Amino acid sequence: MIAAPLRLILDRDALVANWRTLAAMSGPAACGAAVKADGYGLGARAVVRHLAEAGCRDVFVATWSEAMAFADAGIALSVLHGVRAADMAVALAATHARPVLNSVEQLRRWRDAGGGACDVMVDTGMNRLGIAPEDVAAGLLDGMQVETLMSHLASADEDVPLNARQRDAFAALRGRSGARRMSLANSAGIALGADYAFDLTRPGIALYGGVPGPALAGRIRQVVTPEAQILQRRRVPAGASVGYNATWTAAVDTEVAIVNLGYADGYLRCFSDRGQAGASGAVLPVIGRVSMDLTAIDVSAAPDLAEGDWLAFGYDLPATAALSGLSQYELLTGLGARFDRMWR
Repeated sequence: MIAAPLRLILDRDALVANWRTLAAMSGPAACGAAVKADGYGLGARAVVRHLAEAGCRDVFVATWSEAMAFADAGIALSVLHGVRAADMAVALAATHARPVLNSVEQLRRWRDAGGGACDVMVDTGMNRLGIAPEDVAAGLLDGMQVETLMSHLASADEDVPLNARQRDAFAALRGRSGARRMSLANSAGIALGADYAFDLTRPGIALYGGVPGPALAGRIRQVVTPEAQILQRRRVPAGASVGYNATWTAAVDTEVAIVNLGYADGYLRCFSDRGQAGASGAVLPVIGRVSMDLTAIDVSAAPDLAEGDWLAFGYDLPATAALSGLSQYELLTGLGARFDRMWR
């Protein structure tokens, strides 16, 4: 296999430390892990392996195609999007995964087919997926083998009354569904306090270095650092421009490195003239327009850098979100398949 000219350096210790922080904040509740979208772009199998070694026992994916990638992994997981009619044959045969049923139709489909253990999502105010609390209170789940009753917070990263309303609506269902456990809190929800933890928490973004609210600031470590290889180093004379549409012009003679990275890899045009790379302690600005798979860097402050060397790009998620206007989720899940993913 040919090594790629761009790579993601993934910090195993930071990933595990983040999970342990969130587990401690969850109190007596179990702490799981959302690994949908291929582990938020890091590689779900590796994420699960590292977290399982640390003690994580509850894993969540979005779809059955994601679930089947773990058929030989020896772990049990929940499929958040439930079961479409097209999923039923796979779901009924799966011994390592159970659906999170999200609608009356899905519940009936699963019950009528003789499905076994399941999870159930209740909508307490997000108006996305889930059955109504009134359906649970009316006995819709009677006779079903419900492992975990779930709901999802709409605005856990904000201090708004909706959080408490959702918590209270969910708490009112305790003991009324036959579920063995109840689960409400995502990453930001964990930080809202013990009365949001219930029996199981489901962090996602914070595992991977995201900070979805001030209560987690300073407690979550960066996991992902993109690096790109220098394809060419060149001197751009004063008055000459760099890149498409000549958006950057050299005020003085400038040393420029061209790296194999661009918007096709998830390093988007919003980083044009705004992003930063680094090497040997020097901060090196992105100059000109980011193109599909090339980006220019002012390396005047790093005279020893040469073709074939690697540059690390600033990717602290909260800071990069503020710089780019992208959400921390987009920054992670948008990183493309052309990166080699390297755990250290």
